[in-house]
Amino acid sequence: MSDIVIIGGGAAGMMAAIFAAGRLGDGSRITLLDKNDRLGRKIYLTGKGRCNITNMRPWNEFSRHIHPDSRFFKPAFKCFSNEAVRTFFEEAGVPVTIEQGRRLFPVSMRAADVAQALERRVKECGVKILYNTSWKQEFDSKALIVSTGGRSYPITGSTGDGYDIARSFGHNVTRVFPSLTALMPAGYSYRGTVELRNVALALYVDRDLVQREEGEMSFTNDGIEGALGFRVSRRAVWALENGQKVTLSLDLKPALSPQQINDRIEREIENDTSLKSVPKLLRRLLPADLVQPFLEVHNGLSISMIPEALKDWRFPIISCKGYERAVVTAGGVSLKEINPKTMESLVRPGLFFAGEVLDLDGDTGGYNLQVAFSTGALAGISAADYLMSI
Repeated sequence: MSDIVIIGGGAAGMMAAIFAAGRLGDGSRITLLDKNDRLGRKIYLTGKGRCNITNMRPWNEFSRHIHPDSRFFKPAFKCFSNEAVRTFFEEAGVPVTIEQGRRLFPVSMRAADVAQALERRVKECGVKILYNTSWKQEFDSKALIVSTGGRSYPITGSTGDGYDIARSFGHNVTRVFPSLTALMPAGYSYRGTVELRNVALALYVDRDLVQREEGEMSFTNDGIEGALGFRVSRRAVWALENGQKVTLSLDLKPALSPQQINDRIEREIENDTSLKSVPKLLRRLLPADLVQPFLEVHNGLSISMIPEALKDWRFPIISCKGYERAVVTAGGVSLKEINPKTMESLVRPGLFFAGEVLDLDGDTGGYNLQVAFSTGALAGISAADYLMSI
């Protein structure tokens, strides 16, 4: 059928097609299969429709946000770095801007611009695209790239097909689970959305502190999420799946000690004696929407207890949102069976993997798309080199 077949036209698959075509100088030798009627469907949903393309941190900082083994990802990152990704999209007609946290976005803040630029480039390379098409064994090729994604956002076609394909070629797949997802506390009844800035969230597993993050988080209908909720969700979900006790501790005033909070309360009451009422006082210290939920959890709260309560609001976690809302799938094709310098299978020559189908994922903040772009580019180059070597 084609010399190279790529299964999955998401971020990794499109980048693999572009780089393989560039290496070969002939995109007509490549066929890209996708289950949808357009490429990059999941890209349209990323970053709440704005598309956080990548993160511009240098490797020594970037690598801390890659799991479970950033060393595996390093050759791919060197092949197609975040700086190279920025240049790629600018040259593709997508002006970009760096936002808080070194996150790179299109200036338009439209994810569609990113997805359409990639699809346009694939077509310009002369790659044959088969829409609404799933892979079957009869799609014969000399090299095969599997870039089907994981199981997150199954409405986009990510239903775990790549894991079955990998197993059919003799590969092992590590346990997969949803990551970057909302965590649901016991007895949670909050409805609506409240966003918190400059707070800290600590994750306890079986009473042991395993992670602490500072920044922004949200309470929503689905539980605790936002940047902080997502950052701790990977370890939290893994612990839940292993039957461990998971607790979150929210510090609403990380910049202040309990004594400093107490001093502020005394000043507030001194200036306004009506604040001796706990609910009224809390309205000075918390977003209005959080006062009632805070009081419901801290039954019998006195003024003297407020500083400690603000520093350690505990949430026993009982579940999480599944793949339908998870940003990324953790786990996947075992990295032990992939050559990190080429993305080629160590089990089957001519077989390559890229993107979320691998046991490789990142934190929120642009890291996962970079993983897709880098591994896709390296797999495309390597598949072309394999083709030219046989």
